[in-house]
Amino acid sequence: MDAFDYFLVVFVYADIAATFHMNKAEVAFITTATLIMRPVGALLFGLLADRIGRRIPLMADVAFYSVVGFLCAFAPNFTVLLILRMLYGIGMGGEWGLGAALAMEKIPPERRGFFSGLLQAGYSVGYLLASIASLIVMDRLGLSWRWMFALSIIPALIIFIIRARTEESEVWEKSRERIALTQTSFRDIIVNPLIVRRFIYLVILMTAFNWMSHGTQDVYPTFLSTTGHGGAGLSSTTAKWIAVAYNIGAIIGGLVFGAASQRYGRRYTIIFCALLGLPIVPLFAYSQSAAMLCLGSFLMQVAVQGAWGVIPAHLTELSPDAIRGFYPGVTYQLGNLLASLNLPIQERVAAHHGYPFALAVTVVPVLLAVALLTAVGKEAKAIRFGSAESDIPQRADARRA
Repeated sequence: MDAFDYFLVVFVYADIAATFHMNKAEVAFITTATLIMRPVGALLFGLLADRIGRRIPLMADVAFYSVVGFLCAFAPNFTVLLILRMLYGIGMGGEWGLGAALAMEKIPPERRGFFSGLLQAGYSVGYLLASIASLIVMDRLGLSWRWMFALSIIPALIIFIIRARTEESEVWEKSRERIALTQTSFRDIIVNPLIVRRFIYLVILMTAFNWMSHGTQDVYPTFLSTTGHGGAGLSSTTAKWIAVAYNIGAIIGGLVFGAASQRYGRRYTIIFCALLGLPIVPLFAYSQSAAMLCLGSFLMQVAVQGAWGVIPAHLTELSPDAIRGFYPGVTYQLGNLLASLNLPIQERVAAHHGYPFALAVTVVPVLLAVALLTAVGKEAKAIRFGSAESDIPQRADARRA
C-alpha cells in the first residue's frame, strides 16, 4: 500500500507540473524528496521496533503515512505538496523494514524464499493498483490528479485493520529476553566490527538495487506517453495498460525467483536475474511498437523484481535478532537515499539525448553493479532466527569456539 501511494506520483507528475506551471524535471523532484526522507523513517520506526516490538510501530507507521498521503489531495501549491511528500517519505521508510522483519520472523526457514518473493511482490501490486487507479480516475472518469491521492487512504486503512489482528514476533520477544540477561546495550551491538562492515556493504548493495528498480520504473510511463525527446508517443491509456502488464511481470518474477532462491541460494539467484536483464535492454528502451515495448518492459520487470524478490529474506537473514527492526530497513532506505536523484537525472538526460538513451545508460551499469556487488558478498540462507547462529556475531563466534 505504500508503493501504491508512491507510484501515484509517477503517473501524475506531468499533470502536477501543468497545474502549478512548472516543468516536469522540477516536479519530478518530489519523488527524490520522498526517497530522501525514507531513511529517517527507517531509523525512527526501526529503533522503536527493536525496543517495543514490531506490531505497534508498524500500525502507527501505516496510520501516519495514510493520513499524509490523503492530505496531498488538498495541497494548495507545490511547496505544500513537497512538504507532504517528504513527511510521507518518513512513513514509507518505516514500512519496509518493520514489515519484512515481522513477516520473515514468523515464517519457517525452509519456506522463507517463496514468502520473501510474495512479500516483495506487494510492491509491484501497489504499482499495479496505481496504474489501474490512474486508468479509472483520470482516463475513464476524467478527474484531476488530486483524486488519485484521495484514494490513498482507503487501502492503507484496510491494511491497518489486517495488521491490528497480527500477533507480536516471538523472535523479538526472545531476543529482548536474551539481551536483558546479558546486559548487552544497543551500542555494543551496533559498533561490532562485523556488523559495521556488513552495514556499509548492504547500503552500497541497496543503492545499486534501488537505481535498478527506480531506473526501470519511475520514468517509464512518461517515456511511453511522451512524443518529444525520443518518447514512444503512445496514448495515455495505452501507456497505463503497458504499466499493468509489466507489473504483472514483476509479480511473476518476484514469486518465481524468490522461491528459486530457497533452492539455488540468495546470491546466485540475484546474480542470474541481474545478468538476465542485460540482453533485454534494447527491447525495453529502443523498441518502436507498443507490443514490443510491452514485451520488453514485461521481461525487464521479471528480471528486476526477480532479484528484488530475494531481498526481504536476504537482508533479514544477514541481520542479528537484536536489531532486525533497525538494520535491514535502514540499509535499504539509505540505498534509496543514494539513488534518490534517479528520476530528475533521467529526465535531464532525456531532455538532451532522448528517453531511450536515458533508460539504457541507467539500466546497463546498475545491472552489472548488482551482479558484481552480490558476487562479492555473503548470504545466510535459511538461518534460524532466535538461535545462536543469528545472534550478535562475537557472541555466536564465542559459542562456536
